[in-house]
Amino acid sequence: MRVVAMDDVSSWDEAVWAQPRGTIFSASGWGRYKARRGVRVERLTILDERGSLAGLAQAQIRRRGLVRQIHVQGGPLLTEAGERRGETVVRSLLGHLAPGPLDLMIVDFKQAESPGALLGVLATGFRPVAARRQHTLEVDLTAGLDAVLAGADPRWRKALRRAERNPALSARFLDDPAERLAAFDQFAAMYASLKARKGFRTGFDCAAYRDIAAGDPRQPILEVREDGVPCLVRLLHLGRERCTAFFTAATERAGLNGAAYLAVWRCVRRAAEDGCRVFDLGGIDPVGNRGVFDFKRGFTRHAAATGPVWIYGRSRLVTAAAGAVLAR
Repeated sequence: MRVVAMDDVSSWDEAVWAQPRGTIFSASGWGRYKARRGVRVERLTILDERGSLAGLAQAQIRRRGLVRQIHVQGGPLLTEAGERRGETVVRSLLGHLAPGPLDLMIVDFKQAESPGALLGVLATGFRPVAARRQHTLEVDLTAGLDAVLAGADPRWRKALRRAERNPALSARFLDDPAERLAAFDQFAAMYASLKARKGFRTGFDCAAYRDIAAGDPRQPILEVREDGVPCLVRLLHLGRERCTAFFTAATERAGLNGAAYLAVWRCVRRAAEDGCRVFDLGGIDPVGNRGVFDFKRGFTRHAAATGPVWIYGRSRLVTAAAGAVLAR
């Protein structure tokens, strides 16, 4: 097999979304976002002996002195042909990237792993690293929305009914580009205020992601208003079978007027309408953020792992140190 860079963004995205497990993390928009954050991005195709596509990997490469960190999120994605040769695909990718003695490669499938890709990282010496934060709560949409709501805690359903009856609340998904940009700006302001109130840090750069989110139809934006004033904005991302709550920001009013309940339910309905089989509530941290955990657990108790991440290095000391950091 051989590895060939693909510079044509449209062709890359077409190939990503043709795969059943394609996500925004493999798509070009996420690569543009990372490039704006100072990372060199290579979009790599792995071709078999006949020149047919066997896999795709968007490699994010950051160099610090003599050390490179190579990060692949949402992949490697394997085609139907590549699925049967997962080890060869991953080994070819490693050969192309050629990690040096002090380099570290990280694969974070973002729940897009296939059996072939999983066998590939196992067979080529990647090491799994699990952490408590690598968990989420999921909703099975295949049984229908009535069954989903019936599975929620009675108090959660009561709060939802109260929010739905509140004439001051309105919620809608935005399609107009100008409205999406304006809603993202509202999100950014709420998110900054939320970080200040709660005292947490995050590496997410709203300014660098603004136009990418607003221009991507696979990233629905829900806006909830109270008396015409935005009080909650939720960003989603859609795959072929999974819809994931990506980021949410809200004013303090959203915790009092039921907007959070209304937002979750509208997002679940949207996921079902788009043919998704699973709705992912976007991660849980029962120790670090108990309030959000309890809110989500009131809706569903189906916990699922979002990890591990997989690390590869030629130095045992490098992989041991990286594993200790990532497991925290």
